[in-house]
Amino acid sequence: MVDIKPEKVGIILANIEYEIMEEVGVLSENTRGWRKELNRVSWNGRPAKYDIRDWAENHEKMGKGITLTDEEAEALKKLL
Repeated sequence: MVDIKPEKVGIILANIEYEIMEEVGVLSENTRGWRKELNRVSWNGRPAKYDIRDWAENHEKMGKGITLTDEEAEALKKLL
């Protein structure tokens, strides 16, 4: 049996600050109204990055996503 200490496992409960700097476009929308969007988002006051994730209509709830630097976004564009 493995002894797991609480400080080594779990969910980090923290306020994440974000600001959508530019709404680039909507990739899709599901039946519940959530939209997979490409935006430029500043996370915790850092410079904005490209961000692909699901958002509720009012941008107050979000799903898991991926952020890309300008260089990574350019590399993805070339791959596609």
